[in-house]
Amino acid sequence: MFNFDQNNPLFILAFLLALGSLFGYLARKIHLPSVTGQILAGILLGPSVLHVFGHEAAVGLRPVVHFALGLIAVDVGTHLHLRRMRNSFRRLGLLLLLEVTLTPLLVYLAFILGGRDWTLGVLFGTLAISTAPATVLSIVKETRSKGVYVRTLIASVALNNIACITLFEMAASAVRLTLDPQAGNTTLDVLLAPLLQLGGAILLGGAVGLALILATRHVIQTEQVTTISIISIFLTTGIADMLGVSNLLACLFLGMTIANVAPEKEEIGHRVFVNFEPAVLAIFFTLAGLELDFGFLKAGWMLVALFVLSRIAGKVLAGVLAMRIAEGTENVRRYLGLGLIPQAGVAVGLLLTLGDDPVFAPISALVLAVGVAAVAVNEVIGPITTRYALAKSGNLGMDRARLIDFIHEENIVTDFQADTKEEALGKLVDLLISSHGLPVDREDLLESVVSRERLMSTCIGRGVAMPHAYLPEGQPLVGVMAISGVGLPFGTPDGLPIRCMVLLAGSPEHRARYLEVQGVLARSIGSNWNLQVQLFHAKSAAHVYELLHTEAFEDFNYFLEEAEAGV
Repeated sequence: MFNFDQNNPLFILAFLLALGSLFGYLARKIHLPSVTGQILAGILLGPSVLHVFGHEAAVGLRPVVHFALGLIAVDVGTHLHLRRMRNSFRRLGLLLLLEVTLTPLLVYLAFILGGRDWTLGVLFGTLAISTAPATVLSIVKETRSKGVYVRTLIASVALNNIACITLFEMAASAVRLTLDPQAGNTTLDVLLAPLLQLGGAILLGGAVGLALILATRHVIQTEQVTTISIISIFLTTGIADMLGVSNLLACLFLGMTIANVAPEKEEIGHRVFVNFEPAVLAIFFTLAGLELDFGFLKAGWMLVALFVLSRIAGKVLAGVLAMRIAEGTENVRRYLGLGLIPQAGVAVGLLLTLGDDPVFAPISALVLAVGVAAVAVNEVIGPITTRYALAKSGNLGMDRARLIDFIHEENIVTDFQADTKEEALGKLVDLLISSHGLPVDREDLLESVVSRERLMSTCIGRGVAMPHAYLPEGQPLVGVMAISGVGLPFGTPDGLPIRCMVLLAGSPEHRARYLEVQGVLARSIGSNWNLQVQLFHAKSAAHVYELLHTEAFEDFNYFLEEAEAGV
């Protein structure tokens, strides 16, 4: 319909950014994620509708896509902070187990019952595991969502992409062995190929991550940090392509290395791109829509429907069952699966690798047609279900500073037990140091807490105690919370057992904030029986954290911006 120069990448880039941003803005106006608008803009411009740009336009901008995917993967990787995941290992492990078994099994059975060969079943079954990290992260940031649901969702996306790439490689090797027994592959190759892929990504991402940390150790100027961070993402992506390793996995492990080796260096990696990240993502999603050709639906619409429906069923069931077994919070259990529906990027990349392999020639056309069409459907439906899930989970709009933001899920322990007050304080100090990674001497900190407790009881009544200690100057205010369902039999002024202990520590300049937290805690928890019952009987750290961020606790854990504005 229109005749644009397909060989002018800068003009195409500007046009896609402008139209993608416009459609994203219009989508938000009707309460849809901007991602949905940007993908629809790409579909409108692509071969499915107006055919303004063809496939060659997207190919010319492939480096932009690779950079965007690398940036997103680094961001996702930083959410796999092992220390902060202390209380979520069980639910994440169960979810991953069900995602790599239940979801592929349902997709496989759908294809077999649909009269298709097992080869298509295993390829699409493993492909179904992945969730689009770019889509999920973009919606989370756009909606300023934060909470147990968000942390579980993003960590799950990182883990299921690692599993998808590894298992798809294994499935492809098995199908390759079936299609061409003379190709030289063996059963051992089927097992080793994905492990080599995973190992290569870990080594590459880890090496570049360590190099980035060292290179920025003495760099303080923002422009230099930005330059080094851009180099690290380009370098990781480029070397991964040369080695035949997944660049998304390599960048994900780059982000994971930064998060676990130098968690205090939040200014490196993806965070330096905060000012122009929306523009990069707008281009990425508009390009993603451009490459989604709904004309493929004609080649196998029934298989597309089987894949989409069975995958959604698998994701939802995996989320519900995993969170029920792990005793996750109700909001996470109900809506986690709906947040895992988006699918693009990784899935399309894996499909294209099959198309480039001549061994798959007998089935590649059908696989690509069904796969791309299914991804298109999932990427239109997925952003809507993810935004809906964020809203229903109560995490939407919660990424704002609150009074006790320094206490996260990993800083909370339930079923707390101790025979003496000194033992309890020792356990709290250990949790404070380990969960916050404090560079302090354990014995000195414990003595600081115990000595203050000897001078005056820190019990504020009704089963709540708030011991505290001072940290060296410059240290932030940190804290941990312990909940005891049966109560700790310590001597207290009112004679009631201790059910909730909150240990706070910070440098002297945070004394006013500490007193504010102490006063509000005494007024809210100490005098509200309903809140006490809910808090003292919370099943897990996730339940406690979610409870502290509900409307019932807003008088205690209020939004600082609203307090400053006098709301």
